[in-house]
Amino acid sequence: MQQWQMATLGEGALTLATAEVPAPGPGEVLVRVKAVSLNYRDALMIDTGMGLPVAFPFVPGSDMAGEVVAVGEDVTRVAVGERVINTFWDRWIDGEQAPAGLRIFGGTLQGVLREYAVFDEAALVRAPSTLDDVAASTLTCAGLTAWFALFGTGRKLRPEETVLSIGTGGVALFGAQLALAHGAKAIVVSGSEAKLARAAALGVTHGVLRQGGWSEAVRRLTQDRGVEQVLELAGGDMRESMAALAAGGKVSVIGTLGGDTLQLPVYSMLLKRAHVQGIGVGHRQGLETLVSSIDRHGIVPVVDAVYEFADFGQALAHLRRGAFGKVVVRVSSASGPVA
Repeated sequence: MQQWQMATLGEGALTLATAEVPAPGPGEVLVRVKAVSLNYRDALMIDTGMGLPVAFPFVPGSDMAGEVVAVGEDVTRVAVGERVINTFWDRWIDGEQAPAGLRIFGGTLQGVLREYAVFDEAALVRAPSTLDDVAASTLTCAGLTAWFALFGTGRKLRPEETVLSIGTGGVALFGAQLALAHGAKAIVVSGSEAKLARAAALGVTHGVLRQGGWSEAVRRLTQDRGVEQVLELAGGDMRESMAALAAGGKVSVIGTLGGDTLQLPVYSMLLKRAHVQGIGVGHRQGLETLVSSIDRHGIVPVVDAVYEFADFGQALAHLRRGAFGKVVVRVSSASGPVA
């Protein structure tokens, strides 16, 4: 059995290690990982473990795209040679109520930053036919989070409405792209004029510089109606986001860059009959719907940079300083049977 590489964390250092390629058991699938998309939680897991019971050596990463190279007995969802992506949670198949005891790849489960990984077949979805492996790897967390916020739970986005994305990271830009593809408008708020210019080049309807009183600019751009949906990726003090919200609108709380405590203006929330919901990525059925939407609308995820597997330390540094869209690690470009 040939040797393979994985990124492992142990005793405070992240290094490459080798191991034998595992064989899939009944109901399991062996995947040759081609690309891994990084999320900020990956850096937090490496730094602190995020309070989870991490077993060392620990493999980080939750989002991958790859090729099925072997299947165990009774596998029916995928076949050898098919391109796949993985789900974020291990057992959330459908429904707004997630089952108890869910586990996360790269969290409570070993991650995907490795050349080969074994998955239960239930944790895999066929990759979009219109995307390469690098782009497809961005759907598991960032893409599905944006889709689930807009369409998967609570008030659903309708054509001609407006989505407000706070920031220009992966989820924010996915939200803008999905809104535009479904006939809605997209406003992006950023503290960087350069990033707003890049967002405009993507076709975003409006860009607003994040400075004091920025909600007034959003109100002007919407003829004082406000936006129907907000992707809140900063958290913390949400007064400006609430001021930008239309009556009956929905705020999806996703990020915590502004701190782990939310500050909501009560009267604004009550008078607007605002819907405020937390988003923890989403289920497999949502990921399958997202894949279909990507193929149907020709959406191309925004990838800021691609790093080789040996340079994943540089990829993490890029992630930490902030990216426009996603940072991806190319793990393997080879194909063919496992020796």
